[in-house]
Amino acid sequence: MRRRTFLATLPAAAVAGKAFASSRSENPNRNRPDVRPGDRVDGANFAGRSAAWGLHGAAATAHPLATLAAIEMLKAGGSAVDAAIAANAVLGFGEPIACGIGGDAFALLWDPKAKKVVGLNGSGRSPRALTLETQRARAKDGHIASHGATTVSVPGAVDAWWSLHQHYGKLPWKDLFQPAIRHCEEGAPTIQQTAFYVGISHRNFTRPTAGIEEVENFKALWAPNGKTPREGEVFRNPELGRTYRLIAEGGGRAYYEGEIAEAIERYFKRIGGWMTRADLAAHRSEWVEPRSVNYRGVDIWGLPPNSQGFVTLQMLNILAEFDIKGMGFQSAAAIHHGVEAKRLAFEDRARFYADPTFYKSPIDWLLSKDYARERAALIRPDRISPRVYFGKAPGQGDTTYLTTSDADGMMVSLIQSNYRGMGSGLMPDGLGFMFQNRGEAFALADGHPNVYAPGKRPFQTIIPGFATEAGRPLLSFGVMGGDMQPQGQSQIISNLVDFGLGLQEAGDSPRWHHNGGMEPTGEDLGAVGDLNLETGVPEATRAELAKIGWVLKPSPGGYGGYQAIRAWPGRYEAATEMRKDGVALAY
Repeated sequence: MRRRTFLATLPAAAVAGKAFASSRSENPNRNRPDVRPGDRVDGANFAGRSAAWGLHGAAATAHPLATLAAIEMLKAGGSAVDAAIAANAVLGFGEPIACGIGGDAFALLWDPKAKKVVGLNGSGRSPRALTLETQRARAKDGHIASHGATTVSVPGAVDAWWSLHQHYGKLPWKDLFQPAIRHCEEGAPTIQQTAFYVGISHRNFTRPTAGIEEVENFKALWAPNGKTPREGEVFRNPELGRTYRLIAEGGGRAYYEGEIAEAIERYFKRIGGWMTRADLAAHRSEWVEPRSVNYRGVDIWGLPPNSQGFVTLQMLNILAEFDIKGMGFQSAAAIHHGVEAKRLAFEDRARFYADPTFYKSPIDWLLSKDYARERAALIRPDRISPRVYFGKAPGQGDTTYLTTSDADGMMVSLIQSNYRGMGSGLMPDGLGFMFQNRGEAFALADGHPNVYAPGKRPFQTIIPGFATEAGRPLLSFGVMGGDMQPQGQSQIISNLVDFGLGLQEAGDSPRWHHNGGMEPTGEDLGAVGDLNLETGVPEATRAELAKIGWVLKPSPGGYGGYQAIRAWPGRYEAATEMRKDGVALAY
């Protein structure tokens, strides 16, 4: 007997959706500036939802199916690491606009046996055959191109999963991929954000000036009839499902040393690229020592360079010198000081953050309280500082974020990315995923710490977040989105610590995003830059910020994506980003 689906029970008009707008573009009223969220009977009036609570485990991701996969693993007896890997694999199918096995991954986790925060750097290196001279010859306006083969570095995500599982996995490796394989083969409705950004990627990759070596694989998968999937349309990716099966059966190294690696090498030979099997086989993730700073009694953790994780710590160190709570929630003073702290920390980011194999950053000095006080003294409450510069050292980006927790007390903070949107535009023949364009983040100037070199890891924007209190796990969190990540992380911590917001409220609160200063690529975005504010920022605050001198601009889609799990005695609280399509669940 054939299984009767839910759709078969509905009237034809309901199935066709004739009575309702079927896509974002068909609803002319969706962006009314005078419309605000509906009223809540409890909680902050700006919160989109309440947090999820559970006794045994929790998960928060940017896609409902990924969260369900994580919970499925936890209920089967898996660890928080098992749940995170399963969720990330599903995200590679359902949210390819942000992540996938062609990209890198970083993780912070609470090890309940060792009773400490552990860090993993899962970023890959540039191809050995691609030289600085070739990069310069192919550069556009003095910068590495945004897309194409010169931007592709070795994808580190799968080996990061494998390394995590080897240390902390409970379930068989192959079991972790079954939800993702099922969705790839059976298909799943396309979520709103994915539909929107795949359309943008299609326009970017196929424009005449894109200069990408090969886009036919992308078009064949994502726009076979010249149109990308719309929200709610069922999408399938059997090629990715087959790739996942090879990884599931062969282990994590199957990506780097077997049939997949051979297919990758053949592809780059075909299009005139540089990645080889030798580059892939040489890749290994690296366990690294995270560092922390104390912000008003809470220890905030970050990963070292080539990640920008310590930028969050620098910003919070500076803000700790001021009475942010006394300035007031969503006040001009609090935002002004936050932006100035960002400007100062980001100048150091541009000067001192690079692959530690090639450059030794003065980390102890950058994270010291003395240096924070020195930088804080540069901030004036009533005016914008003129051009700020990096400190004088003594003697010497789109993404997905997810978090999981389990009954044993393990908490995983994992972030994974293609870098810019869907990545380089290049998809290897028959494998169903796109390569990252992380290599775009290299500089080309001689003497710059982040200057391109073969076999070097580029500067990385992706940063997981973690917080502890009195030596116990408190918060696993992240805010995805390029340079928004440390800006967003600092705002989340301030919302929680300074203003006492709840976990969901801290993420739903209106955000600011500053764009300006020097980039790690050497690009100068302007001395003062622009201050982007969400529409929820009070009008009085906007007026005061403009009076100080800030140029205020909107930046729809530029305020990041937040997920978080907070540990309480005997229970977990989970929150998700109302600006995205994700779900937080706990049980």
